[in-house]
Amino acid sequence: MRHAVLVAAALAITSCERAAPDPRGVERDETLLTVSATGRADSRPDEARLQLGVQSLAASAGEASRLNREKMDRVTSALGRLGVRPDDLQTRNLSLQRIDYGPERGRFRADNVLEVKLRDMARVGEAVTVATESGANVLSGPELRVSDRETANRSAYAAAYRAARSRAEAYAEAAGLKIGRVLSIHDGGEGYAPPPYARPVSMDAVAQTAAPPPPPVSSPFNPGINTTEVRVRVDFALRRK
Repeated sequence: MRHAVLVAAALAITSCERAAPDPRGVERDETLLTVSATGRADSRPDEARLQLGVQSLAASAGEASRLNREKMDRVTSALGRLGVRPDDLQTRNLSLQRIDYGPERGRFRADNVLEVKLRDMARVGEAVTVATESGANVLSGPELRVSDRETANRSAYAAAYRAARSRAEAYAEAAGLKIGRVLSIHDGGEGYAPPPYARPVSMDAVAQTAAPPPPPVSSPFNPGINTTEVRVRVDFALRRK
């Protein structure tokens, strides 16, 4: 009899204990709602990246290298006169090879491709013209970027959260509930990524197989607008009104 009383007392105490907390963070009188949303921000690019290079053919490896070096020196000097700093020039490719096929068989080809970072958007078209007139015969780009992307994207983050909150309020209203609190906010990252560099194209090679391309100055440079999209997931705790 005494044992039965003790068991009954233990069961009574256990039934009065508070239930284990919900691992999702909601209380017993709350409903969990998870909402995903996106936000966008438009920014004007303030940085352009070009790949400019030179390609030379010669009877010997040394001659091909010398010609390439002289051409590249002229290109970098011309860019320097436009205000391009040495730190904004980065070699992306150096190659020297013997040609074993076609009409140039037995000769040597040297390539040197340089990435150029241009901070003055008003001079991008001029930089292309100056570089090509100085001897650059390999060109790709430009890739247009916003240098301070975090600052530029702040309005996108805010827009994404506002969209999530508005959607949560609509769901809550339909269910006869209201938003009690925000449990968590999860950053989903950016939906925009800079496009990959196009493969540099030799203007000399194009000239051998197609009509010559129009001069670089024929089309004005227009930086336009970059649009970034960010994603967010928000967990809300809903309560009765």
